[in-house]
Amino acid sequence: MLGLMQDWSMTLDKVLDHAAMNHARREIVSRSIEGPIVRTTYGDLRTRAKQVSHALVHCGVGIGDRVATLAWNTARHMEVWFGAMGIGAVLHTLNPRLMPEQIAWIANHAGDEVLCFDLTFLPIVEKMAPLLETVKHYVVFADRGAAPKSTLPNLVAYEDWIADRPAIVTWGQFDENTAAGLCYTSGTTGNPKGVLYSHRSNMIHAFVASGGDAFGLTSRDTVLPIVPMFHANAWALTFVCPMVGAKMVMPGAKLDGQSVYELLESEKVTLSAAVPTVWLMLNQYLRDTKSKLTTLKKVIIGGSAVPEAILRAFEEDFGVEVVHAWGMTEMSPMGTLCTMGPEEDGLDHESRIKLKLKQGRTPFTVEMKIVDDAGKDLPRDGKTFGRLLVRGPSITKVYFKGDGARNANGTALDEDGWFDTGDVATIDAKGFMNITDRAKDVIKSGGEWISSIEIENIAVGAPGVANAAVIGVYHPKWDERPLLIIQPKPGETPDKAAILAFLDGKIAKWWTPDDVAFVEAIPLGATGKINKLALRETFKDYRLPSAQAAE
Repeated sequence: MLGLMQDWSMTLDKVLDHAAMNHARREIVSRSIEGPIVRTTYGDLRTRAKQVSHALVHCGVGIGDRVATLAWNTARHMEVWFGAMGIGAVLHTLNPRLMPEQIAWIANHAGDEVLCFDLTFLPIVEKMAPLLETVKHYVVFADRGAAPKSTLPNLVAYEDWIADRPAIVTWGQFDENTAAGLCYTSGTTGNPKGVLYSHRSNMIHAFVASGGDAFGLTSRDTVLPIVPMFHANAWALTFVCPMVGAKMVMPGAKLDGQSVYELLESEKVTLSAAVPTVWLMLNQYLRDTKSKLTTLKKVIIGGSAVPEAILRAFEEDFGVEVVHAWGMTEMSPMGTLCTMGPEEDGLDHESRIKLKLKQGRTPFTVEMKIVDDAGKDLPRDGKTFGRLLVRGPSITKVYFKGDGARNANGTALDEDGWFDTGDVATIDAKGFMNITDRAKDVIKSGGEWISSIEIENIAVGAPGVANAAVIGVYHPKWDERPLLIIQPKPGETPDKAAILAFLDGKIAKWWTPDDVAFVEAIPLGATGKINKLALRETFKDYRLPSAQAAE
């Protein structure tokens, strides 16, 4: 017997319809690429998104066709986002932090037909255009009559492209499992792989993300999504905010500490989300200028582990709640959030800080476990390390075009439907998960594992340290030993002995790095994470003093 409820298809056009009908005057504020602040509303955004839909249909775009963007977080980007998804096209966000040749490879693999991009990226688009095999239409986010002189074929200014087009176009009315968005992994091993989200998976993910033990957003909130829209849907905020009617503040291209602070204060932001490097810059700006945060209540920190120094700075000095989060492009991306429940109410401050450094618990719809190399389930005791596996309705089962298949069924899952995240973690009895390393980054010393992430997060708090990274370096006796790589703060010269002394007592003695190296800048990958691959290449011939003594 089946239920007798309405068949209401969960397609994402309904999110913006809801916002336009119930929160029509709620603002979307954008720092434009040209500089000035631009204001629009959910009501106007829906109208303009429908004009985008009309323009796309005029270009021959239909259900399943890919529409690419190479753009910062702005209202215009959101208009293309919903305009493409509304007619069943697939919105493909390209990452401008990759090399032009890499972006072109991804666009060709995706089969993008239309490319909408910010003026910032005109040189990149011109460089990769000769390599693009399927793109037929180029649209630059610019005012009417302001398209720059360019060699790009069929280039049109965005406002000319949608000008005078009717906002009458059919949205939805297709299956909720229809593809909605395409986002590629960063490709640290092999070519990037495409994750193809459906309307249903994104809708479920947005429902979960809006919950009280997740982002906890309401129509009273003002949200600054610093995490780019090209990083797994800006962590669902481009869906959650219109879903609940929250005001949005879009930062554009300026993500330095001063620019972020100006938007936080001028627009009275209550919640923001970004990777740790952004909060490091804001923290430094606040310290240098002795500025205060007057309205910000909560920050979501993900992408890589939150350093303890940043957690303490925001919670102890600035009075802002930090929610440590973890996820992957393949998970839409939210996997865990470290929010406190009633059982944690009795914890003292230091115990809460220690707990908040973990990545947290899974929200409903995400299942998680750890296994050994043989695939055997490991205990949830908070001590045992294992490979982290996940499954759920917003987690990929196969990459676009079948890439990355690992079994006869052509999926990326094991025989029980679990996806291997590539992370090594512990899970405790209450469900709190703690990433100890990427499987490829964990340091294996004398048969035991050392967490590079834990050492890095502590070292960042040492005096004079701007950023820190740890990699394993060959050792004739122990196989690998940790090398600590330090990026000093501008104008400071931290001392090797002082840094090692700072670590003393905070990590196991045998975890202590065998040496400290100093670099002008620690390389970051396309998603703002430390590029361990580049560091291993730079230090491939490095000889530890302890290794020389053992030879």
